[in-house]
Amino acid sequence: MLIAIDGNEANIAERVGVNQYSFELLWGLYKLQDNKTKYYIYLKKAPNNGLPKETNSWKYKILPGGKLWVLAKLLPSLMLGEKPDVFFSPNHYLPPFTRIPSVCTIHDLGYLKFSEQFRKYDFWQLKYWSAISIIISKYIICPSIATKKDIVRLYPFASKKVHVVYHGYNSSQFHMNISKKIVRLISKKYGITNNYILFLSTLKPSKNIEGLILAVCDLLKDFDYKLVIAGKKGWFYESVFKKVQDLDLQDSVIFTGYLPEEDKPAIISGARAYILPSFWEGFGMDVLNSLACGTPVIISKVASLPEVAGRAGIYIDPYDIESITSGVKKVLTMSSEEYNEQVRLGLKQVSQFSWELSAKKTFEILSKSKR
Repeated sequence: MLIAIDGNEANIAERVGVNQYSFELLWGLYKLQDNKTKYYIYLKKAPNNGLPKETNSWKYKILPGGKLWVLAKLLPSLMLGEKPDVFFSPNHYLPPFTRIPSVCTIHDLGYLKFSEQFRKYDFWQLKYWSAISIIISKYIICPSIATKKDIVRLYPFASKKVHVVYHGYNSSQFHMNISKKIVRLISKKYGITNNYILFLSTLKPSKNIEGLILAVCDLLKDFDYKLVIAGKKGWFYESVFKKVQDLDLQDSVIFTGYLPEEDKPAIISGARAYILPSFWEGFGMDVLNSLACGTPVIISKVASLPEVAGRAGIYIDPYDIESITSGVKKVLTMSSEEYNEQVRLGLKQVSQFSWELSAKKTFEILSKSKR
C-alpha cells in the first residue's frame, strides 16, 4: 500500500496546534512502518525540524511552490506520477479533482460560529475549502466528539465517514519528574522569577486572552502571583498588548513569545495552574501536557475541552469574567490535599491518551480507505 501525505504543516520552525499534531502524527506513522506499506511525504521544501529520516519505505517528495501549491503542484503530481492508494491531509485542505481516495483531518468548525475572529481571506478559505474536503473525502478524522457532532449537524451526509481520533502527548517529555533545577533555569530564561499561572497557546481572539487579563490580574496581585502569557503571535493579537498597557499591568503580566516544545515541560511544571479560557477549542494539546506534568488545568466548559480533561478539569464560563476569576481563586486557595487530588485526577485522565494510539487509529482509517 502506498500512502501519500501532505507534510507541510509539520515542516516549519515554530510548530503550534495543527503543526504539532502533524509532526507527532508523522512520527507515529513512521514508527508503525512495516514492509507492506510505503509512504510519500509531499513538501514545499526540504524536510527539517526533526522530521523522520528517509528509509526504503519513507520518502519525501519536494515540490517547491507558494500559496496555490495544493492546486498547482501537489494535484498534478498526484495525478501524473505513481498514484498512491490513499492520500491524507492532516489539515482541512484536500486536493480536488483526483480519483485517489482521500482522508483529511477537520480540527474544528469554530470559524463558522466566530467568523469575526478571522481574517477575511482565512475565513473564506476555511469555509469553502473545508466544505469541499468534507464532500470529496472518503473518510474524515476529527479530534473530538464535539467536532464530530458539529460536522454531522452541518453536513448530515458525512455522518458515516467521520471518525474521532484523539490527539496524544509525549510521555517521555511531559511527566512529573521534571527537575526543579531545570524549571528554575528555563523560567529564568523567560524572566519568570515569581509564582505564576500560565496561559500557553497561540495569541488570537478565540483564546479570550483579554478576558483572562481582566479576570485575574487584581486577584493575582493579592496572592503575589504573575500571569505568564506564552505563545506565538497569531492574528488580531495587538489588542492583548494594548489591554495590558491600558490597565498598567506591565509588572503583573509576562509575555514569553513563542515557546519551543523543549521549553514547555519546565514552564508548565513551574506553574501553579494552566489556564485556557477559550471560546472554543478543536482539542487543546497543552491541556494534556499540563495534566501529565501534574499541573492543574482551568479551562472553558466548551467544545472539546471537557473530553480532554474529564473530571480533572476546573471548568469556567469564558463569557463570564467572575467565573474565570473564581476558577483561578479556587486553585490559589486549595489546600495541599486538594491540590494533590487534582494532580492525581489529571494523571489518571492523561493515561488514556498517546500519540502511538493516535497513529495506530489513523493508520487503520487510511488502510480501509485505499482503492
